[in-house]
Amino acid sequence: MRDYRQLADVARAAAEQAAAYVRKAVRPLAGAAWSRKGILDYVTEVDRGSERLIASALTEAVPGSEVLGEELSPQRPQSPALPHQLLWVVDPLDGTTNYLHGYPQYAVSIAAVVEGRLVAGVVLDVERDLGYHATAGGGAWCDGERLAVSNVTEPSLSLIGTGFPFRTPHLLPRYLRHFTAISAATAGIRRAGSAALDLVDVARGRFEGFWELDLAAWDVAAGTLIVREAGGVVTDLAGSPEVVCQGSKVAGNPAVHAWLLHVLATG
Repeated sequence: MRDYRQLADVARAAAEQAAAYVRKAVRPLAGAAWSRKGILDYVTEVDRGSERLIASALTEAVPGSEVLGEELSPQRPQSPALPHQLLWVVDPLDGTTNYLHGYPQYAVSIAAVVEGRLVAGVVLDVERDLGYHATAGGGAWCDGERLAVSNVTEPSLSLIGTGFPFRTPHLLPRYLRHFTAISAATAGIRRAGSAALDLVDVARGRFEGFWELDLAAWDVAAGTLIVREAGGVVTDLAGSPEVVCQGSKVAGNPAVHAWLLHVLATG
C-alpha cells in the first residue's frame, strides 16, 4: 500500500475504533483496573485493550506491517531503523493519568513510518471527538479544515506548551532552568498532560511552541508529522530533524522554534 492517504485512512479508522472503546470504558479512578509502571506512570487495562484493538485493525488492513506500541512492545528499539518496510507507531491512550482522573485531555495517536520516513499521522482527541491527520506532502487537517501554525514570532507574545520529565526525575533541575527562562520571556506556559495533543495545538496555532524532555517515539510520531505539514518545525534539542526516535523534542512555528532552541541550549 503506497498511497499515504490510504495509510492515513487506515490509521483514522483504527483510532476511531480505539476512541469508541476508550469512551465506553471511561470510569472513575477508584473503579478502573490500573497498575503503576513507574514513578507517576500508570497503565490501565484500557490502554492495553486499546492497543490490542489498534494493532489488530492495522495489521489486518495492511498484512505484513508491524506495530511499535507503548503497552505491548515497550522494550523494542524506539527507532525507525527497523528491517520491515511499514511500521506503525502507536500510543493507544496518550494521557492515561488524565483519563484516570476524568481530566478531558487524552488522545489516541497512530503514525505510519515507511522505510524510515514519517508518511502518515493521526491524533484523535477522544473527549472532543476531533480527528487530526496529516500525510507527507499532503498537509495537516482537522475535519476538513487545513491546519497552519501560528504566525506570532515574538516570544513575549507566545504561548508555549510543555510536559514534565516525570519518568526521569534526574532531569528535573535542567527542566526547571528551562522553565524559568522560558516563562520569564513568554506570554505563558501550559502543561496539559498529553504530548500528542500539545503538538496538535502547535499545528493549529494555539501554541507558538512546545518542548519536553525524555519523550518516547509513540508520544510524538504522529504529532510530529502534523506539525511539520502545518508549516512548523520539530527537532531534538540539537536541532536535528530526526524522525521518531525517543528523546527530547522542540516544536513550534519556525521563528519560535529557533528561539526555543537558543534558550534551551543556554539553559
